Amino acid sequence: MKTLLLLALTLLCLTVHSQAQRPWEEMLASVMTADDMEADSWEDTYELLCQLEQEPIDLNTATREDLEQLPFLTALQVEALIEYLYRYAPMKSMNELRMIRELDPTQIALLHHFCTVGDETARNDFPSMGDIMRYGRHELTADARIPFYKRQGDDAGYHGYPYRHTLRYRFNYGDHVRWGLVGAQDAGEPFLAGTNKAGYDFYSYYLQVKHWGRVENAVVGKYKLSVGMGLVLNNSFGLGKLAMLQQLGRSTSTVRPHASRSSSAYYQGGAATVRLAPGWLLTGFLSYRRLDATLNADGTARTLLTDGYHRTDAEIAKKHNTASADAGAHLAFRSGALRAGVTALYTRLSRTLVPDAAPLYRRHYAHGNDFVNISADYGYLHHRFALSGETAVNRQGALATVNSLSLNLTDALSLMLLQRFYSYRYTALYARSMSEGGRVQNESGIYAGLTWRPTAAWHLQAYADYAYFAWARYQASQSSQAYDHLLSVSYSHQPWRFSGRYRLRLRQQDNDEQTALTTKTEHRARLSVTRTFGPVVSTTQADGVSTDGERGYMLSQTVTGGWQRLKVSVRAGYFHTESYAARLYCYEPSPRYAFSFPAYAGRGLRLALMMQTAIGRHLTATAKLGCTRYTDRSTIGSGPQEIGGPKQTDLDLQVVWKF
Repeated sequence: MKTLLLLALTLLCLTVHSQAQRPWEEMLASVMTADDMEADSWEDTYELLCQLEQEPIDLNTATREDLEQLPFLTALQVEALIEYLYRYAPMKSMNELRMIRELDPTQIALLHHFCTVGDETARNDFPSMGDIMRYGRHELTADARIPFYKRQGDDAGYHGYPYRHTLRYRFNYGDHVRWGLVGAQDAGEPFLAGTNKAGYDFYSYYLQVKHWGRVENAVVGKYKLSVGMGLVLNNSFGLGKLAMLQQLGRSTSTVRPHASRSSSAYYQGGAATVRLAPGWLLTGFLSYRRLDATLNADGTARTLLTDGYHRTDAEIAKKHNTASADAGAHLAFRSGALRAGVTALYTRLSRTLVPDAAPLYRRHYAHGNDFVNISADYGYLHHRFALSGETAVNRQGALATVNSLSLNLTDALSLMLLQRFYSYRYTALYARSMSEGGRVQNESGIYAGLTWRPTAAWHLQAYADYAYFAWARYQASQSSQAYDHLLSVSYSHQPWRFSGRYRLRLRQQDNDEQTALTTKTEHRARLSVTRTFGPVVSTTQADGVSTDGERGYMLSQTVTGGWQRLKVSVRAGYFHTESYAARLYCYEPSPRYAFSFPAYAGRGLRLALMMQTAIGRHLTATAKLGCTRYTDRSTIGSGPQEIGGPKQTDLDLQVVWKF
C-alpha cells in the first residue's frame, strides 16, 4: 500500500520539464490491437525500431530494401523517397523530407527518429579494418527485473532465482558493419549452474556487413528473414490489420540480425543478398538450429515450442531436443515499376512432426520431417496505385495466395483491397501473413481499408474484413465465418489531441453442446485525450469491452516529461472486467527493449513510475517501479506462477553505456 500511495503522490505532484520519451512508441501502440498482443507479432517490429533508433538509416546511402524496413511507410512512399534521392541526392538536411508530398507530417516526424543524412560517398568506399576499429561505436546495455513477491515455483519447482536479466553488446560502423552479442535469462531459469553452466539460458550473436562490393547485405550468426508477403518466409516482423493500412499491403525482402532476447523465430547460420546484375538480386541462406519440442511416446515431436522457458524439470527436458536444418533462396528482379521474385525453401527436422490429430481442427496441421515451399511474388507500382502479391505451394501442391491493390485517389484519400486464400492443406513452418485465424492455413477472405486526411488536423482510418474457414478450427467443429470492422478517428490541434477507436468482431463458434454454430460478438472501444502543457504531455484514456454480455472498462492517466537530464513517466489506471474474456490491453512506457502492453482482467489498480537520467555523456540509467493491486482476489495466477497475495510489484533497472 505504501508503494501505491507513493506513486499516486508522485502523479499528483509531477511538474517536470521536457518531452515524452520515445514518441514513436505511441505510434506503434496506436496501430496495435488485442490480436497483436496475443499473437506477439509486435515484438519483432518493436525490436527493429529500437535498433534503427540507435543505428539510423543514412538516406544518402539507403537502398530500397533499407527503406522497406520502416513499417509505417507504404510502397508508394518508399518509391517517392527513392525517386527524390535519385533526382536530388545528396540530401543536406532532414528538413528536405517536407518536399516529398507523399509524406504527411506524422511520417516525417517518425523518419527523424530512424533516419539520418550522412556522406553520400561513404557507400562506395568500404572502410578499412583500421577505420572500423578506430571509429566504430560500442554500446553495452544491461537490464534486470526484480520482483517484490514470490511465486510458488520460486520455492519448489524452478531451478533458478526469480530475477530476469539481459546483457546486450552492440558495435557498428555506420551502415557498413555491425556485430553484437545478446545474453538473456528468464525468471526461474538457472544461471551459471545446472543446464546453463555457460551463463545465460539463451545467446544470440551476429555479424552483419552491408554494401561490400556486390554484397548488398550479409549476416553470419543468428538472423531473421522476410520475403514477399510472408507465405513462405517471415520470421522478421509484422503487425495486424490496422497496421496493414500503414503499409498498404507492401511486400518485403529483408535480412537482418536477430538482436533480441526472443529464443524463437530466427535462423542460425548465414544469409547474403548479392547483386548479380542491374535489377537482379539473389538472397541465399543456410541454417541449423536446435528447437524445443513436446514429444510423443514413440519419440516423435508432437508440438514445436516457442515460449523459450526452461525453469522446471519438464521444461528443461524439452530444451533443444529437436534440430531443424533449413536452406533456401530468393531471386528478385526489378525493372522500373515492375518487380518479380521466386522463393524456394527446404526444411528438414531431426524428429518426425506428428501432431495430435484427434481434434478435427488439427487434422491438417504440418506433419512429417521434410518440408518444401515454393512461391512467386510480384508487384507493379504506379504513382497512383500499387499492386502486390504472392502465390505459394507446399510439397503436396496445396495453394496459398495473397494479393493487394492500394489506390491513392487523392493526396488525402487512399484505399486498399486485399484478397487471400490459404488452403486448409497448405503448411509452411515459417509463414506469417495477413490472417484472421492467426495461421497461413484454412482461410479465405476479403479485406478493405481506407485512410483519409481531410485536413492536417483530422485523420481517419477504417477497415472491414471477412474471413471464411473451410475446415474446422479451434472452437468451431465445422466450416465457419468471421467479420471484423474497425473505425479510428483522431483530431489534433495544438496543444490538444483527441482520438477514438471502435471495433466490432463477429465470429462463429460451437455452442455448448457442439451441435451447431453460434455467433460470438465482441465490441471494443477506446477514447483518449492528450494535452501538451509546454514540454509536459498528459494523456487520459478510457477503454471498454463487451463480449457476449461480459463487460469491462479501464480508466488511465499518463504524464511524461523531464527536467534537464531527468525524464519521468507516471501512469495510473483502474480496471474492472467481469472475466478474462473481457480483458483489456493498455500501453505503458517502459525502458528501451521492454515495450509493455499488459493485459488487465478482474478488478484493481495499476500504478507505474519510470525515471531516466543521463550520467555524463556516455551513461544512461533507467528505473521503473510498477505495481498492480487486485481487489477481487487473494492470490494472482495459478500453478508455479501463483503469487500468494493480491499485489504484484516489479522493479525494472537498465543501464546503457555508449563508448
